[in-house]
Amino acid sequence: MKKIFLNIIFNIIIISVFTSCTTHKKYESTWESLQTYKTPEWFRDAKFGIYFHWGVFSVPAYKTEWYSHWMYVPGNDINTYHTEQYGPLNKFGYKDFIPMFTAKKFDAEKWADLFVQAGARFAGPVAEHADGFAMWDSKLTTWDAMDMGPQRDVVGELEKAIRKRDLKFVTTFHHQWLYAWYPTLDKNTDSSNPSYEDLYGPPAPTSAFDAAWNDSTVRPDDKFNQRWLNRAVEVVDKYHPDLVYFDSKLFIIKEKYRIAFLQHYYNSAGQWGKQVVCTYKSEDFAKGAGVLDLERARMGEKRDFPWLTDDSIDWNSWCNVKEPDYKSTDRLIDYLVDVVSKNGCVMLNITPTAEGEIPQPVQERLLEIGKWLAINGDAIYKTRPWKIYGEGPTQVVEGFLNEHENKDNVAEDIRFTTKGETLFAITLAVPEKSVKIKSLGTNAGLLERAIRSVSLLGYSGELEWHLETDGLLIKIPDEKPCDFALAIEIK
Repeated sequence: MKKIFLNIIFNIIIISVFTSCTTHKKYESTWESLQTYKTPEWFRDAKFGIYFHWGVFSVPAYKTEWYSHWMYVPGNDINTYHTEQYGPLNKFGYKDFIPMFTAKKFDAEKWADLFVQAGARFAGPVAEHADGFAMWDSKLTTWDAMDMGPQRDVVGELEKAIRKRDLKFVTTFHHQWLYAWYPTLDKNTDSSNPSYEDLYGPPAPTSAFDAAWNDSTVRPDDKFNQRWLNRAVEVVDKYHPDLVYFDSKLFIIKEKYRIAFLQHYYNSAGQWGKQVVCTYKSEDFAKGAGVLDLERARMGEKRDFPWLTDDSIDWNSWCNVKEPDYKSTDRLIDYLVDVVSKNGCVMLNITPTAEGEIPQPVQERLLEIGKWLAINGDAIYKTRPWKIYGEGPTQVVEGFLNEHENKDNVAEDIRFTTKGETLFAITLAVPEKSVKIKSLGTNAGLLERAIRSVSLLGYSGELEWHLETDGLLIKIPDEKPCDFALAIEIK
């Protein structure tokens, strides 16, 4: 009898485990079905991630990651530079940089350690940029990092190293831009050679590069659409990324292919037992079918939906260049705090060299961010927005690619986050003597309960504070816990 009972219990356990592993939501090939997607909590908790524009364009390291495009545009400064440095385009084209992209100093383990030290919760590479070169071991093309250049599976090495450290893994795609990226009909360049079509893309009029934005009749054919889909699906099936990011201009890909990718990714994730994120810009997906992403921009107000913004550590370029202009650590931290207060997450782009090293100034900034998060992470990770995002004189200008329009913050700029019954007020500069948080004054009417305690993250001493009609007045100690934004914990 006991044996029969144990067998019944065993069978129940096996059935329940099997059921939990095999039953998952099935998405259909419609926007309506895909719009039932829910953003996973891990993404809302993570807040901060890192990715990187690293590829063949890192070899010339001149001005921009768009080097591969502008080098073929007569009259452009990069075209002039290229012909002077490397010769005419029919003799030395973009493909000829590939053997120079050796990545001989690339160490995925060291990179992943740095991401952890920086406080990132998700990280990963640009899998394919607009240049047509795949950074993974692909069976679809030989124009990839395994067969050429580094002769290594860059995406695969990073995936293993990043997951080993319990970070979520990211892959980003920009390959819809390949359509008319190169002058494939210009016989004066190497890009017109049919032998290189798998790298440079199909024959397309140069005029299509700009026209595709506004003219729905100037769009890639099904062959190009299938190329776009196949490559994204191959990466998903091979590396199981937790987050897939798509750059802008995705709308030039036919709707059925975009839907097919999302359906495949979400249904595959269900089979893997994962909750995943797929981002889109503007209206490239139906609203809510993924996570909305901004580029070099942020929201002016708090939003009731989770969102992402990606920005580069360099003011001008997304890849390593000979004359970088890096943002200050102070600016990067304030940006993160502001975004988090408005229900967003930040994915910061960094700029490795062609050899596979992360520049020292970039490392320094990442380590400073990590040091700040080690002290103030309670006010960032796993938080949710408050009733209002913040207060202060510095207003954010919304837009596209317009982060340079936003001014640096001052100590009177304060951002709020919450965790349970705790409210965090983060000053976006370090106050000298005291700070008054106007939104917490008794006349503001925002506090529902009395304040029990006020403390400063990273500071063990007692704070002197007074609740007044026009604000919560807090005396800031002479000994500051960090050099950047201060996080005040209010219970």
